[in-house]
Amino acid sequence: MTKDQKLILYLLACVQFTNIMDFMIMMPMGPILMKAFSITAREYSFLVSAYSISAGVCGFIAAFFVDKFDRKNVLTIAYVGFLIGTFACAIAPTYTMLMLARIVAGVFGGVLGSQVIAIVGDTISYEHRAEGMAIIMAAFSTASVLGVPLGMYLASKISWHIPFYFVVVIGFVNLLLIYRYLPSLRSHISTSLIKPSPFAVLTNISKDANQMRALALSVIIMFGHFCTIPSLSPYLTLNVGMSVDNISLIYLVGGAITIFSARIVGRIADQKGKYLIFATCGILFLIPVYLMTNLHAGASLSMILFITSMFFLFANGRTITMQAMVSGVVNNEQRGGFTSINSSMIQLGSGAASFVGGLMVEKAANGTLLHYELVGYMSMFFMILGIILAKYVKPVSA
Repeated sequence: MTKDQKLILYLLACVQFTNIMDFMIMMPMGPILMKAFSITAREYSFLVSAYSISAGVCGFIAAFFVDKFDRKNVLTIAYVGFLIGTFACAIAPTYTMLMLARIVAGVFGGVLGSQVIAIVGDTISYEHRAEGMAIIMAAFSTASVLGVPLGMYLASKISWHIPFYFVVVIGFVNLLLIYRYLPSLRSHISTSLIKPSPFAVLTNISKDANQMRALALSVIIMFGHFCTIPSLSPYLTLNVGMSVDNISLIYLVGGAITIFSARIVGRIADQKGKYLIFATCGILFLIPVYLMTNLHAGASLSMILFITSMFFLFANGRTITMQAMVSGVVNNEQRGGFTSINSSMIQLGSGAASFVGGLMVEKAANGTLLHYELVGYMSMFFMILGIILAKYVKPVSA
């Protein structure tokens, strides 16, 4: 790859870092925000789901028209809106205002992810695209290992407002660099007099049962994963007795493990079979989910970190292999539209999971959370359902 291509990838990776950190930082800040706004775990889960649902809806709508415009302009406008939404989160004085700010951030954040992937496809040749995607995807692990622990430290030591300011500052600097160094990207805009219908992507998917199964698999897996996440931090602090200051260790250790395990899992999956490794990781994933949602007061920090790290490890392996299987159900000509719809469905599924998981959890008179183990059982059920469904998701070459 050329220096210009690498520069573009690093700029896009910074976009992903800020986008992912803005989303992920909400997860461990549950106890802090619940105390700051005097809200319940259920109300907090609505804050988490608001971002995902708005991102999914807006990303779905945007899939029908963003290809008509210069990708740099779409990315820039979406990034400005995202940073405004994040800044609004930082200064939100009430729970309601924070909820509205999360929705605004999600509306624009939902467009960012799909545009980043589209730009990689436009600027990086197929021979180097895996390397390019590796740089982009590293943003997720970096956000887990560095961004979230740093954000949690700043939130616990100074104020919950600071992590959002941190994202805005990094994003603003990156926005200036994007304006200066990202070239105009218009090669995808059709010059034909006959314009394809913007709804053709939906028609193609609805007529293909294999693609429908792939979409359902993505939603099922993400629903089963995210239903447990919003209440995890409150549960560990209120029920298990874990210190708020140690919550960031979950993401630090778990994120570090995914950095080292991802390439190993991917290499084994390519050699032994993607479904085999998906099913194996899915079955092993059931163990930490059960243990994590049934922890009792007094559990040691080392035990908690071991269980949550296994949760991260097997969830990551399952997600890598699932994405590989899902990406294979369409040919190159249809993949862009399909992956945009798939991304939106994942956002909606994770948002719905946070909402439903929050509804199931109640706060007892003594301040502890009730019924979190039921959320764990629901997560396990959807994982088993996903293992069964994935057996029938086939690559187009098969």
